[in-house]
Amino acid sequence: MNTAKLPAGVRLGVSPLSWTNDVLEELGGHIPLETCLSEAAGNGFSGIELGRKFPRKAEELKPLLDKHGLSLASGWYSGFLAEREVDAEMAEVRDHAVLLREMGTNVMVYGPVGRMAPGAALDLPMSNRVTLSIDEANVYADRLKEFDRRLEGEYGLKLAYHHHLMMVLETFDEVSRVIERARCGLLVDTGHAYAGGFDYQLLFERFGDLVTHIHLKDVRAERLAEVRSGDKTFNEAVRSGMFTVPGDGAVDFAPVADFVRKSGYRGWLIVEAEQDPTKPEAEPRAATARAFNHITSLF
Repeated sequence: MNTAKLPAGVRLGVSPLSWTNDVLEELGGHIPLETCLSEAAGNGFSGIELGRKFPRKAEELKPLLDKHGLSLASGWYSGFLAEREVDAEMAEVRDHAVLLREMGTNVMVYGPVGRMAPGAALDLPMSNRVTLSIDEANVYADRLKEFDRRLEGEYGLKLAYHHHLMMVLETFDEVSRVIERARCGLLVDTGHAYAGGFDYQLLFERFGDLVTHIHLKDVRAERLAEVRSGDKTFNEAVRSGMFTVPGDGAVDFAPVADFVRKSGYRGWLIVEAEQDPTKPEAEPRAATARAFNHITSLF
């Protein structure tokens, strides 16, 4: 397998979440990092994002990835700009940003965990999600804009803002209101858009020039319907198999290929799915191999 058909400057990577979940430690906790890396490389992927089992020092991480011919595509940073000022966020991000820079990465996934529902937010019904007022959204956007500028200026990293279920920007209107004002780098996540009730193509159409990273996640529509009708939690949704790899669900990925070909996008496409790797439908090596073939067939 190869990615020769991808446009120059576009690379296909994978998230370690198919092997080991970052939040639900019982999902894939038994799978060694070595297994994840060898299977990812064996399936043809050229890069991988950080996961909780990865070493966080470049002198340890680089030879580990080099051994498997993998590049570090990016890594999730849990951001709190919905709660704190930019100076505090810059101080908090330093170690993570330095690691990404030392690994030759040029984009940072920003996970907006500030202002989530109090307590264990991902274990609360999804109707309990906290939203921002217009004034709060404007303050948030201005902080993101400044953080984006400083992150690139100090570390050479592009911001990739990750819209996400149960976080402050879930719907298209919420994402649009903030990103239009912030004009910061945006991550388009196909699965979180679908589960958030909108077509991810709308983000390409409105903010295509701001897209710095793309997550390719699929959704099993019937399980999403059960989650929404039962007002289940995000973690229950993950355990139920609501998310899956491209080609196994209801999301159409052809528009991703169209956007990449026509927009001049240069960056990573990352196959990602939070699943229980012990379920036959989610066995990591087979599932990510199917996803690799599905995505490359579109180019």
